[in-house]
Amino acid sequence: MILDKLILKGCDDHFTAWQTQRGEISQNDPYSQWNLCDYTGDDALKVLDARMQFCQQLGIDLDHLVMPRQTHSTNVKVLDKKFVDASIEEQDSALESVDALVTKLPGVCIGVNTADCVPIALADPKNGVIAIAHAGWRGTVGQIAAKTFETMCKLGANASNIVATMGASICQECFEVGDEVVREFEQAGFDMSPIMKRNAMTGKAHINLQEANRQVLIKAGVNPSNITLPEHCSRCEHDHYFSARRLGINSGRTFTAILKQ
Repeated sequence: MILDKLILKGCDDHFTAWQTQRGEISQNDPYSQWNLCDYTGDDALKVLDARMQFCQQLGIDLDHLVMPRQTHSTNVKVLDKKFVDASIEEQDSALESVDALVTKLPGVCIGVNTADCVPIALADPKNGVIAIAHAGWRGTVGQIAAKTFETMCKLGANASNIVATMGASICQECFEVGDEVVREFEQAGFDMSPIMKRNAMTGKAHINLQEANRQVLIKAGVNPSNITLPEHCSRCEHDHYFSARRLGINSGRTFTAILKQ
């Protein structure tokens, strides 16, 4: 399995963030090769094998890999010892309709699945708090990055220490939206000039989700110099990362994770 190591500024090797690549793909298989998401229609055994391969590469047990059942909500879940000690059924229930995770637990890898949306990994290396968030346009408008940041601070993080990095996600050129989506951003108070432009040929609006989430993080209290933007577009590079706009929603998902050793 090919893993991209994401940049967490100022963090040593005890704090790492990773993102999966698709690997060897078949044009007739929108889930090939490596997909860790179990609720988009892939074969359950293939998903399990991908998760086991991922854990083997990171050197963690399968039961220390935690990902939520995302629904484009702004719900943030704190993972503590009570969660780890809970039954599988209780854990699954706690992770339903959750789009961000925060924890201080060492050895627990938390992650989100995306196929064009923005995955955001955050860490306060001095106070040992890590987080992961899934920000599509709805989550971005709903300020999920800020809510994740605030939850980290409640758990003991210091705002000035928090660093954030974003994984592969859809670029502005590829992210065409309707005017109703533009109005959602406007009503949420975003500065539109850095995040929205119109295609001169089509008149259609294009939103920069990465920059929008950067705005959210800075407004919440993250130092701009502590934010790393993604280098890859999931739709442009759909041979490396899953893209729902290229492959349809019944396809695999790119997994982005963060781990504190």
